[in-house]
Amino acid sequence: MLGEREAIVLEVRGLDVHGVGYVDVTVGFRGGATTTARLGRESVPDDLRAGEVVLVSSAMSVVVAIRRADAAPDGAASRSSAPG
Repeated sequence: MLGEREAIVLEVRGLDVHGVGYVDVTVGFRGGATTTARLGRESVPDDLRAGEVVLVSSAMSVVVAIRRADAAPDGAASRSSAPG
């Protein structure tokens, strides 16, 4: 099952494992649930900070990506602002 939920970033910590960059991100959801995910740097916005509102993408209850809530997915904002 695929899904996307709004959350608040509680903690962000970058790390390298054998020269490959990862980010550990802890987020909190409405209702009090929290989760921590280790994601590749390409799956997390640059300069993500605690307190930011994000959209958490999950597959089978596993976090697969995080994006800022105000960011359009896959460049949709640039397409919608093109002259028509």
